[in-house]
Amino acid sequence: MIELTIKEVSTMYNISADTLHYYEKIGLIDPVKRNENGIRDYKEIDLKRIQFLKCMRLSGLSIDMLLQYIELLHQGEHTIPQRKEILMKQREVILLKMKELQETLEHLNKKIEKFNNGLLEIEQTMS
Repeated sequence: MIELTIKEVSTMYNISADTLHYYEKIGLIDPVKRNENGIRDYKEIDLKRIQFLKCMRLSGLSIDMLLQYIELLHQGEHTIPQRKEILMKQREVILLKMKELQETLEHLNKKIEKFNNGLLEIEQTMS
């Protein structure tokens, strides 16, 4: 069975301990069980939730939308369509962002290639 401290979880997911405390405080993470010394003991279920939250935050999903999603999750299986809709909308946001980033990368590559060609021409005139 997995049992990790907040420091270990923080390092594992590159999330500050303060963020983990905040997520627990506002209800994004269920209260984490504590060991006999009062230290948080993160279990596998906690880690899965944290991984999901990190993924969704990286995708651009707001804390408010995450709270809404978690509230729906707690309400049970009948909320699956609403949760799926949240995820599908966020997937569209990501796809658009990826398209924009790809276009930006192509623009940068062309610009860099122009610099490379210009440098090559300058070097050829110097020899």
